[in-house]
Amino acid sequence: MKNWLAAFRLRTLPLALASIGMGAFLAAASGAFNALVFGLCALTTILLQVLSNLANDYGDSIHGADSVEREGPSRAVQSGVISQKAMKQAIIIFVLLSLASGIGLIYVAFGWLTFNFLLFLGIGALAIIAAITYTAGHKPYGYAGLGDISVLVFFGFLAVMGSAYLYEGKLNWDYLLPAISIGFFSVAVLNVNNIRDIESDVKAGKKSIPVRLGRAAAVRYHWFLLSVGFLSCVAYISLNYNAYTQFLFVLTVPLLLVNARAVKNKTTAAQLDPFLKQMALSTLAFVVLFGLGQLL
Repeated sequence: MKNWLAAFRLRTLPLALASIGMGAFLAAASGAFNALVFGLCALTTILLQVLSNLANDYGDSIHGADSVEREGPSRAVQSGVISQKAMKQAIIIFVLLSLASGIGLIYVAFGWLTFNFLLFLGIGALAIIAAITYTAGHKPYGYAGLGDISVLVFFGFLAVMGSAYLYEGKLNWDYLLPAISIGFFSVAVLNVNNIRDIESDVKAGKKSIPVRLGRAAAVRYHWFLLSVGFLSCVAYISLNYNAYTQFLFVLTVPLLLVNARAVKNKTTAAQLDPFLKQMALSTLAFVVLFGLGQLL
């Protein structure tokens, strides 16, 4: 069980929950929050994230990114503690669990076989496909450097605006700026991961953004992501200002600066690895403070 928990990569869950949390806070501020929808949304998000992590473990072991030369944390299939066959079976199980939870979620939100039900069923299917094909399959898009775009779309636009839609039953374009914010912070987490793995990714032929740009430019890219992510919410509050408490999220600036400086100054994989979790938790803290500011 310990090996499976490690393969689930539970430290990635705060970031996934931060994305849907932003949507829930925005909906709550408009008076449209539903506890059952939130619970099912959280469950579906967790299942999809674990599915993505398992598929990533399996795919990287097949394509060589998780070789013995990799400097980050060891992966389950690469290290041999979980077989490829067992991992494939686990992936299938989590596909089915994600589908079941997702169907339950959109049924509660929209009813059976309505337009919105079918729309979100399609979005859910795309999310499952994206989770699997990031590093698995014959042409994984993560190896072409497209992971950043996928994270921006699924953790930003779809997770924030889509989860708000589940509560409100409509698309609110006012939420675009908070969606950009969480999307960019989520890409920043991926960027830390890819800077950490830059040497092993080069050897495996994985052309992530840091591999394409080089480390120095990837660090500047990281500062850009954090800056735009933060300023997007500043712009949103400025356009929807009611009270000074809406700027509570400014308290997370020191956390973002710690991460930005670490990415610049930490040069080994072992030094940089803790800052994946730090960035994910910083994003969650940002969302909680932003949300409280909307509700107070």
